Amino acid sequence: MDIHAFTDVAPASPRPAGAAAGLRARAGKPPSPRTLSLSAPRFSPTAIAGLCMAMLWASPALVLAQTSADSDEAGLVLRASPRLQENLSSEQRGKMPVYLEGDELTGQTADMTTVTGNASLRRADTMIRADRLRFYEPSNTAYADGNVHINRAGSVFDGTELQMQLDSNEGFFKDANYRLLPNNGYGVASRVDFIDRERSVVHEGTYTTCQRNDEASWQPDWIIRAEKISIDNLEEVGVAENGVLEFKGVPIIPIPKMSFPLSEKRKSGLLPPTMSLDSDSGFTYAQPYYWNIAPNRDATITPTAMVKRGLALGGEFRYLEPTYYGTLAGLYMPGDRLRDRDRWSWLWQHIGSIDTPIGGVGLNINAKRVSDSDYWRDFQGNSYKLNERLLNSEASASWSRDDHSLLLRAQKWQTLQDPLSPIVPPYDRMPQLQYRYTPQNLPLGLEGSIEADATRFRADTSLLNQPNADRGYVQAELSRPFIAPQGYITPKLMLNTRHYNFDNSGLATFSSASITVPTVSLDSGLTFERSTRLFGRNLIQTLEPRAFYTYTPYRDQSMIPVYDTAPYDFSFATIFSSNSFSGYDRIADNNMLTVGATTRFLDAETGTEAARFGIAQRLRFSDQRVVMPNASPVNERWSDIMLGAGINWTPKWGFDTTVQFNPDSGRSVRSTMQARYKPGDYKTLALAYRYQAQNSEQMDLGWQWPVDEIFGSKGKKAKGEGRWYTVGRLNYSMRDKKLVDSVVGVEYAGCCWSSRIVLQRLQNSLVQSNTKLLFQMEFTGLTKLTLGADPLASMRENVPGYQSLPSGNGSAVPSRFSNYD
Repeated sequence: MDIHAFTDVAPASPRPAGAAAGLRARAGKPPSPRTLSLSAPRFSPTAIAGLCMAMLWASPALVLAQTSADSDEAGLVLRASPRLQENLSSEQRGKMPVYLEGDELTGQTADMTTVTGNASLRRADTMIRADRLRFYEPSNTAYADGNVHINRAGSVFDGTELQMQLDSNEGFFKDANYRLLPNNGYGVASRVDFIDRERSVVHEGTYTTCQRNDEASWQPDWIIRAEKISIDNLEEVGVAENGVLEFKGVPIIPIPKMSFPLSEKRKSGLLPPTMSLDSDSGFTYAQPYYWNIAPNRDATITPTAMVKRGLALGGEFRYLEPTYYGTLAGLYMPGDRLRDRDRWSWLWQHIGSIDTPIGGVGLNINAKRVSDSDYWRDFQGNSYKLNERLLNSEASASWSRDDHSLLLRAQKWQTLQDPLSPIVPPYDRMPQLQYRYTPQNLPLGLEGSIEADATRFRADTSLLNQPNADRGYVQAELSRPFIAPQGYITPKLMLNTRHYNFDNSGLATFSSASITVPTVSLDSGLTFERSTRLFGRNLIQTLEPRAFYTYTPYRDQSMIPVYDTAPYDFSFATIFSSNSFSGYDRIADNNMLTVGATTRFLDAETGTEAARFGIAQRLRFSDQRVVMPNASPVNERWSDIMLGAGINWTPKWGFDTTVQFNPDSGRSVRSTMQARYKPGDYKTLALAYRYQAQNSEQMDLGWQWPVDEIFGSKGKKAKGEGRWYTVGRLNYSMRDKKLVDSVVGVEYAGCCWSSRIVLQRLQNSLVQSNTKLLFQMEFTGLTKLTLGADPLASMRENVPGYQSLPSGNGSAVPSRFSNYD
């Protein structure tokens, strides 16, 4: 180990010529012990300038010397320096020299060296400063007192007395102030014990992540006062014992023992509890425990107590592998007093794919099941959408190679019925086998595909009043697109043939049926452009007329039950389609022409769309005869008119509308209008109007806005920190004259904490609703205290354009060089 000592105090008497200005002693070859008292001459500014000029003049020679020694004919070779490495190994750190510097240095080589006056010691990424510093070379131990400051790889400690063994980093610090680099947390302590380089223990100390401002009266918003705080930088976790959490100077939570993160790294332990109060369960307390099993596996176990209902146990297991990943989760509640029965739910989600010599093979599983039909309304806070009334469980295996793909699937539904609002359960597919061929290089510019499918449909025949069946179909398509810059035209030929075998339940008139239906279509469009200027803005306006003709001859399909088919909604997405139905049990007899036009205004410089207007309408040349069961055929020659517009003139404003207009009645059949205003971060307004004739008419208002700007103090605080926000969404039924769903709350974002309280009322049936009070306080870098379900999740789901408030210090770990001494 090398020791480099430097002093900068003027001597009391002139030194002999040729005397050294510093001492360098090799630990491996120590000179004979002798007492030293060294000082350096004071150089004048002229001498310093002359020395710098001499060094600059000599630098080419130094470069040439290094080049000749360390490089070949190719030129200078650059070598990595360990001094700038982010992390140093123990071996590298042990080989680093020790540098001592101060006003005065005394001592014996290979023994004790004392530095007084602006004393400092540096070794690798550790730096110590003090009024007086002693270094004992045989044991590599440093002793410092008087205004002691130590920087260990960016983490800083200040105090009155320090002792540290530099190899093991073992020692102690008295009357310390400390600041940790990874999360900028800091505090004070009567003593800090350094266990090793990564671990230390704070005695009679404090901890907070609140950052000090310039005010003399400043106090941290929250702080932990504890008898003992253990810091483990290797595990990136801290543990406070026998303490209390104070907020705004008031003790709020006693801390017998609590761990807190020093980074975003996962760790096993108790997560913050969740407490809630709602009309169905009463007071609820849930205490999750997180188990970090491995870097690619973890589990969460959550016992829950509900005052009105009883105890429940939930769990979640997640796994991640190079070729697959998934989640297993479940909940069990014995003897739920609300329904007088056991309640449970489970799910398994798995996604996997591997490459094999014969092609890509995939296995996907999405299975969900619950105990009863009331589960969706009694457990509305659950995740993974187990509160839906239609729960899909399916498993599929797939294969693909080049132009070929194959799918084998089994699908089963669980329908949660509400007597006041029953729904028709869908058919199970037990199983389905599908093959698809999509050649990419057909001759003459042709495009085509072939799809073959065999499915067994099964359901409760007493609910659907039609037989179960096995269905097979083949659908082939062949088209030839002709595309040019000014437009396109695409003729297409389709052929659908299908066969049914019905079971012998007595509900089928025939034991089997077969149908073949051809379809021809012609799709065409043109594109015109021109430069224009509106409201002082250079734009490119396009005009895009489109005409789509389709013809499908009539085939009687009334004897065939419906298994996976439903009519398409009338919209811009379906008005240019050749079939009026989804699925394959009905192929509509169509002889009609759809015409429409769209005009767009594009920014001349960026190409972004500033505005869009569209119109489309169908002309039917013959009456429709193929319909859904118990439905009436369409006999109007002209369909309703579809009108659409979208305006995004500036990034702040947006407007979208779609209107289905009936020209005979002169009224709208269905319309949707949405307007949004987002002038900046954490500020958004969204207004929506939805109307469907003889069905519903609703207004929807969502917002997130700083409270101080509402009351006229705009611009007082430009950042997200230190502000109150109001946030919410109101869904109002104009037909029923009442609020259907409402979510209203306020939030506050401080420098090191945030808080939010939300009142949520959601309709869970035609006559019932559930009201919850959600509260959360987040102490940045410490923990979250939650009352009720997570209000953040509620606001993200319900408020359009919602942004999570800033979390204070952030999660990025800074470099040790960002806090370098």
